Amino acid sequence: MIRRAKTSEGLAARVEELIAPMIESMDYDIVRVRLGGDRRIVLQIMAERVDGAAMTVEDCADISRASAAILDVEDPISGAYELEVSSPGLDRPLTRLADFDRFAGFEAKVETSMLRDGRRRFSGRLLGVDGENVKLTVDGEEVVLPFDDIAKAKLVLTDELIAAHQETQ
Repeated sequence: MIRRAKTSEGLAARVEELIAPMIESMDYDIVRVRLGGDRRIVLQIMAERVDGAAMTVEDCADISRASAAILDVEDPISGAYELEVSSPGLDRPLTRLADFDRFAGFEAKVETSMLRDGRRRFSGRLLGVDGENVKLTVDGEEVVLPFDDIAKAKLVLTDELIAAHQETQ
């Protein structure tokens, strides 16, 4: 299966391309790489453990050290920047097609890049994926959105999500 993901764009995508092989060899998955900030540039790397265990401060430190070493050599970002490494948290972004299957049954907010049925924002219960499409129930009706049309998506923090997370800990 082709790994379908939207974890970064622009210069952040270049950074991800550089660090992904090392991060994956350390048994982590990149959830998102983002570059931003007003007065100072912040490079945010959001990652999770492949084994599904909770991320620790040491996990973040390991990713930070490995990423910094690669970025110091490759130097893709001109000027100074701050490196932040974090876990995705409960109300995590959904960046990979597999995320929509993994979190089926939970509430999510999805925004499309183009109008779909007169709207761009959808909130509802994830139903999973069907091929390259994401399915969710919105206002009692099933909505099917092509993964390629999704601009951003994230889980909604609910009591149900918190309870499910606590059961896995």
